[in-house]
Amino acid sequence: MLSWEYPPRIVGGLARHVHDLSVALVQQGHEVEVITADHAGTSELDTKDGVRVHRLKMYSPQPLDFLDSVFQFNLNMMEKVVGLREKGVDFDIIHAHDWLVAYAAKALKHAYRRPLLATIHATEYGRNGGLHNPLQRYISSVEWWLTYEAWHVICCSDYMYNELHQFLQVPEDKLTVIPNGVKAEDFLPNAPDPAEFRRQYAAPDEKMVFFIGRMVTEKGVGVLIEAVPIILSRYPNCKFVIAGKGPAQDYLMRRARELGVYERIYFTGFVDDDVRNNLYHVADVAVFPSLYEPFGIVALEAMAAQVPVVVSNVGGFAEIIQHGKNGLHALPGNPESLADNILALLLAPGLAAKLKERAYREVIEQYNWSRIARKTVEVYAKVLNEYENTPWEGPLTPPQIEEQLLLSRVASFFSRYRGRYQSTGENLLEQLLKK
Repeated sequence: MLSWEYPPRIVGGLARHVHDLSVALVQQGHEVEVITADHAGTSELDTKDGVRVHRLKMYSPQPLDFLDSVFQFNLNMMEKVVGLREKGVDFDIIHAHDWLVAYAAKALKHAYRRPLLATIHATEYGRNGGLHNPLQRYISSVEWWLTYEAWHVICCSDYMYNELHQFLQVPEDKLTVIPNGVKAEDFLPNAPDPAEFRRQYAAPDEKMVFFIGRMVTEKGVGVLIEAVPIILSRYPNCKFVIAGKGPAQDYLMRRARELGVYERIYFTGFVDDDVRNNLYHVADVAVFPSLYEPFGIVALEAMAAQVPVVVSNVGGFAEIIQHGKNGLHALPGNPESLADNILALLLAPGLAAKLKERAYREVIEQYNWSRIARKTVEVYAKVLNEYENTPWEGPLTPPQIEEQLLLSRVASFFSRYRGRYQSTGENLLEQLLKK
């Protein structure tokens, strides 16, 4: 597994996805090696739940910009794999998660003649509603390149299936939809006194509406802020708890002041898993008004925590939540629609109870990691069968020159995609291979 984030380094849903999938694969008898970025307080090699996690200790100079750091990260990732190979560690398949590991994934695929599988969790085009600057276009081209190099591509929803097929031109027979999942046992409350915990955020007689996610435009937090005065005009006894951090946070807080509702909103900033779980369990409604959502793992989290859910009718949310059956849909980007659906749950406790009960049952039956791991193994088996029956271009690489091929391919790659990295790639890997 190649992933730029892995717990305890958690930026978005990708980290938990890779972790839970890896653990489930090990539980089913498979061996999993995860190569990922370093994180403060962690060791270089950590084995937990049977998963061997190799974290990249960055001893090289700090890169000057974002793309520099991505290239350096991929070089370190290749260095780690070469070292593991020298120690006798082998692998049957390379599973890459998103574009940030594409460079290493491609080089390792061709150097070691192993099939590459890619999971695309989101696209740059979808995140930004288009490609508006050179960096976004560059990232999108790397996403296309990763899906081109991959033997097979996994995505998390029919929405993402269509996006990858239509925008990145991934052939339909190369795509498989496997949803994300959650472990319901990970969302149990642990507050000694739930009522006392709740009083930190809302008065006992106030209803609580809860959002958790990154403070970025695509998550639709601004839509929720605009909906707050509409809700308060009809249900004044309500508090809104917004958890998470991100570049839009200052703007959102300023906008709340402009609307005169800042005192009714609790901006918590980042919260850890324990606080998140307790907030889910004391909330009356969980709301996720995303403008773009490839899957929407937070909806599953809320369902697992047995809190009724309102989501925008976009992307993966539209597939997970069935309006009136296991949650409610709001029109994307529409504060009035969002307010109406939140109020529907606040004003009808019986409806809220029915929806959350059905939602919890679906999480247990359909979105468990054991089922997801089995489906992933089916894709692995299909890829390996095709791999074994398809002659690779050129002869198999003799073991004694594997690393030399890796060196030449990395140097060629950096020369092709960013010429100023050619010498860096050569020097670093030459030193590496002489160790």
